[in-house]
Amino acid sequence: MTRPVYIIEEAKLRRNLQLISHVASEAQVEIILAFKAFALWKTFPIFREYIGSTTASSLWEARLAVECFGNKAHTYSPAYIDDEIDEIARLSSHLTFNSLSQYQRHHRAAVAHGCSIGLRVNPEYSEVGTLLYNPCAPGTRFGITADRLPQQLPPHVEGFHCHCHCESGADVLQRTLQHIERHFVPWFPQLKWLNLGGGHLMTRRDYDVPLLVSILKGLHQRYPWLHIILEPGSAFAWQTGPLVSHVVDIVDDHAIRTAILDVSFTCHMPDCLEMPYMPDVRGAKYIDHPDAQPMTDVYRLGGNSCLSGDFLGSWQFDHELQVGEEIIFEDMIHYTTVKTTMFNGIIHPDIAMLHADGTLETLRRYRFEDYRDRMD
Repeated sequence: MTRPVYIIEEAKLRRNLQLISHVASEAQVEIILAFKAFALWKTFPIFREYIGSTTASSLWEARLAVECFGNKAHTYSPAYIDDEIDEIARLSSHLTFNSLSQYQRHHRAAVAHGCSIGLRVNPEYSEVGTLLYNPCAPGTRFGITADRLPQQLPPHVEGFHCHCHCESGADVLQRTLQHIERHFVPWFPQLKWLNLGGGHLMTRRDYDVPLLVSILKGLHQRYPWLHIILEPGSAFAWQTGPLVSHVVDIVDDHAIRTAILDVSFTCHMPDCLEMPYMPDVRGAKYIDHPDAQPMTDVYRLGGNSCLSGDFLGSWQFDHELQVGEEIIFEDMIHYTTVKTTMFNGIIHPDIAMLHADGTLETLRRYRFEDYRDRMD
């Protein structure tokens, strides 16, 4: 039995990048990579063949943009810290403030380093159903509503940033734009750019790409002076590779059989518990109501941490599982490698790339020292 591993497949990554590059060209917009969803920097040479910029939400992400991607970042943070703002501004081409008070406190640093300054705005509309991921929910800490903006924008403000989506379709953008325009059109003549944020899942199989291009072209026609920016994260790494794990034990309790794996949901697939959502498991069928099903070959999948709730669902296989066999979770590249933890000191999965020529390259193998050095 080998170690668990995330495998990013080069051919699938390039497929996504080609589609994203096509949309950017057809719609005459800029599409940039959001590090919050994907930051495997050893793949950046491939990205650079298709896109030119990235978006950061912290000092370290801004450093990653400059030091590993090779360009200054489009940076947004809910709140910049006094001790970091000067360096963040130095590393950023665009700097967006979440509030007018943040602008007042820190805009001089942005001006001094030549950043194009933006404000995050809140159109008070989002179709994201899960509150954990809804940036426009009541009480949100993100963005400025129209009633709080002065008629004349503060000096040096050149753009608006608006993020309302999460793995959404083009039809959602179409409806969202109606609210953005209704609230914020009076300020558009004062702007040079409009950043429509992330969550545009244009690489999903059922996504209406022609509709997206049509929407963006229409936006250009209405406001030809605005440079339009999209910054999806998931779309770049969507369906680009699995997490390969292994069965290490099978336990029974109260007629529930749990296959314990050498990976953890809370450590290595946190969105499965946070969202929550059920991932695709290769060769298995998710059972909604296991009590109504015969229990033959049905297993709950359990992580190997000490968290009691580190398990997921009930899955029916076409055979009885054996210790040592692979359990493969599909689509585990975006929002996993960036969010993993080393809770419990569990061995962290390797990160590998399956190249187009069929060779498998290990990009990173985590060791005890990685865990130890996080503690002190």
